[in-house]
Amino acid sequence: MNPDDEKPREKSIEDLFEEGTPIDEALTRAAREALLHHKQAGNPIAVWEDDKVVWVPPEEIKVDE
Repeated sequence: MNPDDEKPREKSIEDLFEEGTPIDEALTRAAREALLHHKQAGNPIAVWEDDKVVWVPPEEIKVDE
């Protein structure tokens, strides 16, 4: 097999944790999607604010573009 034909090595989970960026990006996307789903479904979300749990109504949920 020609070395030029080799597939690039997939990153191991250790590589991904060490690098951090792909995981951070995935978590950011997942959080945005969860907020969007709650807002679209008309469900409130719970947030931690001033040392207590506060319920945010769906019309006040802010979703970054």
